[in-house]
Amino acid sequence: MKRLVLLRHGRTAWNHAHRVQGQADVELDDTGHLQAAAAAPAIAAYRPEVLWSSDLARARQTAAYVAKETGLEPVHDARLREFFLGERQGLTHEEYAALAPEEFAAFRAGDLSVARGAESARAVVDRLSEALHELLGQVAPGGTGVAVAHGAAIRVATLGLLGLPDSALGAFRAVGNCHWVVLENHTGIIRLAGYNLGVAEPVPSAP
Repeated sequence: MKRLVLLRHGRTAWNHAHRVQGQADVELDDTGHLQAAAAAPAIAAYRPEVLWSSDLARARQTAAYVAKETGLEPVHDARLREFFLGERQGLTHEEYAALAPEEFAAFRAGDLSVARGAESARAVVDRLSEALHELLGQVAPGGTGVAVAHGAAIRVATLGLLGLPDSALGAFRAVGNCHWVVLENHTGIIRLAGYNLGVAEPVPSAP
């Protein structure tokens, strides 16, 4: 058996403001740094031997906390990026809803590929699956690999790796900031061992 842990990055100011992020290169905010620092020891407890990350800043910064706890050197891979969301990147949810209400309703229901100019869900699943199978190929039997990625990308990739149809998306809630998914590969059969796992939310210190 091999284990794969998919960790979402910590919070950004755009997450907090409900602004469509996609592949915009936004850094963690103060809360995101606290979340990453809190999650890293829990991820280290899986004793990973391989650490990969999306090359976007928010994922790289989150992976750096895991690297500090594990002593691993992160491999940054563009295939682990979030959906590209075309013309909608940078809009707040309020702006998006006013501009294209029906499209936004589908977007909020989890179908990010409806955004004008967006990457298809199939393209996201294909690139993440390719990267994650390569990552697992570097993990010894009984070992664990960690990939730091993005919420929507992790959600659709989880379905893809489990062999579930697109219609099953609604049964899986969004993955929270610095929460993670655990998958186990049993002789080629991938099984879900944990979904949207996390630690207690850190409380920022008073100013």
